[in-house]
Amino acid sequence: MLDRYARVLGGERPEHTWQRLFLTRMETVALGVLLLAEHGWNLSVINRFKVPQAAPDAGNDGPRIYRVELEKHKRGAGRYFETRNLTDDGAASPGRLITQALEATVFARAAVHTLSPGTDRFLIWRSAKAPLDPQDETSKKSGIGVFGFGISGSTAKSWATQQGFFSSPFRRGRRTVNTLHRRVPGQNSQATHDLVYALADPQVRQAAIPVIAEAAEAVVTKAHATAFAAELREGADPADQPTATADCHDYDNSPYPGPGGGCSASFLMCLACPNARIHPAHHSRLAHLHHALDNLRTAIEPDQWQNQWEDGHAGLEHLKGQLGAAVWTRALADVTNTDRELIALLLNGDLAP
Repeated sequence: MLDRYARVLGGERPEHTWQRLFLTRMETVALGVLLLAEHGWNLSVINRFKVPQAAPDAGNDGPRIYRVELEKHKRGAGRYFETRNLTDDGAASPGRLITQALEATVFARAAVHTLSPGTDRFLIWRSAKAPLDPQDETSKKSGIGVFGFGISGSTAKSWATQQGFFSSPFRRGRRTVNTLHRRVPGQNSQATHDLVYALADPQVRQAAIPVIAEAAEAVVTKAHATAFAAELREGADPADQPTATADCHDYDNSPYPGPGGGCSASFLMCLACPNARIHPAHHSRLAHLHHALDNLRTAIEPDQWQNQWEDGHAGLEHLKGQLGAAVWTRALADVTNTDRELIALLLNGDLAP
């Protein structure tokens, strides 16, 4: 009779018989790695994982909602436990792996319940003989009969060696999953996630470089736009009043009014004034001013340049971008002696608005 069954199964070896129903020790490690990758849990939490309970009203057709209890002893007494709800409503949902894991361990859990009613361990595997170690690092039973519970550190290392890795996947894996893939805290507060995991990870710091650079560029662009409010024109308006840097369209209604009326701003601030009008006759003078401010940056203290000239330089940078490199190069070539004398007076403080 048994020979007939063996022929149907393909043989009497474990892979032909009990391994069809129960996970092996190494298959359990693989399941633990999947839980790590999906939820970012560390090995101690996975080892203590209890069988999740589905919501009583889930039914057969609706989504399954699992109540997951997590033990985190590193948090200290009184804060060991945390409960989460994971929903399985499709292939990409956070609860789908729980459903699959429950299906993979159903026969092992049933067998263990028969041997020791009330056992609620989630990760159960079968071996050819009873586990030798009566206790594991969780201070709970490591198994009963031929069934083992959880994943030991040595087993995880053996699995890693078989798969071609240098160390246990749970050592580096959780940090990688939470910082580079999920990018949200796995079992920590946001502050702990940012300080201990994200900022300490060299891959995260490297990946952040282009993001920070893009943000800095956006800030600079915004600053340039704020420092430049003048209107570009094709030609001069006879009604406008010429200044050292632009033409003023409404001197009596300045955004920078003086005590006696009119405008109190320096001519360098004309670029940031909506009343200013700039046309091609100003291009050479402003291009020369931009060049002069660049030279001045290396001749004086950085703090002095920033306080006195940085805003004006930012406005000229914005103008240069709007006019384009060809126009700006031609403007520099067209600088006259009058432009040079006027800009020299402006930089020396000899011109008042």
